[in-house]
Amino acid sequence: MGHQGGTRSPGAAANGGADQRFGVLDRATAGLQPPFAAVDLDAFDTNAAILRRNAIGKPLRLASKSLRCRALMRRALAQPGFKGVLGFTLPEALWLAGADEHGEFGDIVVAYPTADTDALRALAADDGLARRITLMVDSVEHLEFLTRHVDPHPSRPLRLCLELDVSLELLGGRLHLGSFRSPVRTPDQALDMAHEIDKRPGVTLVGIMGYEGQIAGVQDAYSAASLKAPIVRLMQTISKAELAERRAEAVAAVRRVTDLEFVNGGGTGSVASTAADPSVTEIAAGSGLYSPALFDGYRSIRPLPAAYFALPVVRRPKRGMVTALGGGWIASGVPGPDRLPKPSFPGGLRYVKTEGAGEVQTPLRGRAADALAIGDRVWMRHAKAGELAERVNTIHLVRRGEVVDEVPTYRGEGHAFV
Repeated sequence: MGHQGGTRSPGAAANGGADQRFGVLDRATAGLQPPFAAVDLDAFDTNAAILRRNAIGKPLRLASKSLRCRALMRRALAQPGFKGVLGFTLPEALWLAGADEHGEFGDIVVAYPTADTDALRALAADDGLARRITLMVDSVEHLEFLTRHVDPHPSRPLRLCLELDVSLELLGGRLHLGSFRSPVRTPDQALDMAHEIDKRPGVTLVGIMGYEGQIAGVQDAYSAASLKAPIVRLMQTISKAELAERRAEAVAAVRRVTDLEFVNGGGTGSVASTAADPSVTEIAAGSGLYSPALFDGYRSIRPLPAAYFALPVVRRPKRGMVTALGGGWIASGVPGPDRLPKPSFPGGLRYVKTEGAGEVQTPLRGRAADALAIGDRVWMRHAKAGELAERVNTIHLVRRGEVVDEVPTYRGEGHAFV
């Protein structure tokens, strides 16, 4: 069976669910030449419902870096429970807000501090953009940088969000578990920063954010972490208890200085536990909509795989092996096998240790290889979510067994923000 007819796979009876799912994808995309990316909209919408259920009524702020496709961002924001965008760069936020014809991107919090002086000046000069975009800060140095390069008008203040470090530190700080982000960790430090912002004209503090990466970004299922799973779960239990108290105290301290519009926390992997924190008013999420391969190792949430990419088989070097074109779409983070794309169909294919996922070719071993012909497809899942969109110009949207649209990614619209 060539690429026009779909991928052949042995053992169809034993793998009926996967055979059926990928058979639908293969038939729907039969006229497309791989490599290409596809998103299953039925799974995407189901995942939005899962995230909404886990959020127990608190609004979800959409993490744009996890989608990097305006059409799919609009689809997510149109779902009940989603409100606002968590962007990743100020130029991205300016682009989204400036090209926003229908008002979907009217509330953007930039999740990371910016040093882009051109973008800052553009923000400060535009009343509409200044009302819709919130900047991230975590130090007096950030405040001094802002005032040194822009002259915000007191009648048009720049909106600021204070990032609180919500990682777990043990052994007097010698053991740090979580992301290295903000230097603001304690309630007193948060209060000091609130006072620093309050006394400066042209800026106003409207929110607090904290990303608990040690909870939201760590696999805790036995299948993923093996013997480490109990240790990971213990660490997360300790961290949740410590964070609930410290974050609540920090939020209360800052509220004595200013009225906060929002307190943002979490990530897809911690939606349920973050939603249970009374001090949090909204939850960041995005990766769970695509459900990349890393989410196979999460216990707290089990979204449906929704984003895939297909590679063509172009060689058969020997029995039990095929070679696919391209495929070396490695995810960010600490290098390791979990950062490689996951061969998903046909089942049982694995990388060759001496080559892995290659820049131009990817050899794959396994009994299923002998049933693949030149021109057949291997379906892969990226390890992370939005990074897939940096590899393709468009994403093909599949719904109920048909390609219903082809939409541009950020890259396809000519933008690469980081």
